[in-house]
Amino acid sequence: MSRASITLLAIVAASAALGACAKKAEAPGGTGVCYHMGQDAEGGGVRFNVVARDQPQIEFCAARLEEMRLKFLRLGGSKTEMVGAYQGQFIFIDRAGVKFGKSLDGPRFFALARTGDGRLAIPGAIQRQIDGRPVAVAPN
Repeated sequence: MSRASITLLAIVAASAALGACAKKAEAPGGTGVCYHMGQDAEGGGVRFNVVARDQPQIEFCAARLEEMRLKFLRLGGSKTEMVGAYQGQFIFIDRAGVKFGKSLDGPRFFALARTGDGRLAIPGAIQRQIDGRPVAVAPN
């Protein structure tokens, strides 16, 4: 074996060992509690901070996280994406809308879309122009 292949094997073995040691983040399961997921102070892990309590549904938690995201942007922040958790599920907020998922890297369910003016709405309730751009939320 050449020196390059031995070095490559050592790098692969080290990365596999580090990957096996890394613990996957799990969403907290508190009933009705909405969490924001952030980096730990040491930067090595994740930390869940309580945003709101007594939230009846995951959509209400998503609204609280969106509210928090907008407040941070108004204060001069630059993060446009946010991750939160509610009763064992992750909430992902980005410029397309809100998605839910059971894990950080697994499949995500698209739940709320952005309207033309940036609000969040159920995707079927959004009226669109002929080219697909959102116009407004349909009346009840």
